[in-house]
Amino acid sequence: MNILFFLTPKSEVDYVYDNDTLWQTLEKMEHNKYTAIPIINHEDGTYVGTITEGDLLWDVKERYEMNLSAAEDRPILNIKRKKDNEPIEADADVEDIISKVMNQNFVPVIDDSECFIGIITRKDVMLYLTRKCALNELAFA
Repeated sequence: MNILFFLTPKSEVDYVYDNDTLWQTLEKMEHNKYTAIPIINHEDGTYVGTITEGDLLWDVKERYEMNLSAAEDRPILNIKRKKDNEPIEADADVEDIISKVMNQNFVPVIDDSECFIGIITRKDVMLYLTRKCALNELAFA
């Protein structure tokens, strides 16, 4: 099966650019109720990494003593990230998706020049697997 079946294209995904600030990132995450969001290079569109609520919280706590107004202009790339969601290439196998969504809420998808083209969510993979299991149960009933 082609993994692009699961893809939510970049045009439908919220992300931040690598030159956005902590404040802009917080606003976008709060507005969309996200706990993590992809970071994209503003010049060439390549996937840079993933920033999480935890990354932002620890940075504010360590540097600004919980004073968000002092952190408004902090560049997002200056924030230490615990880990990035590992991307997969558009021609990856379904097995690659399953192993990644077990540990990530979403899997960034990149093309062969490492440009971000979208995400595959854990929810979409779980819905697919649930439907597939239900069909198999009907076949054996």
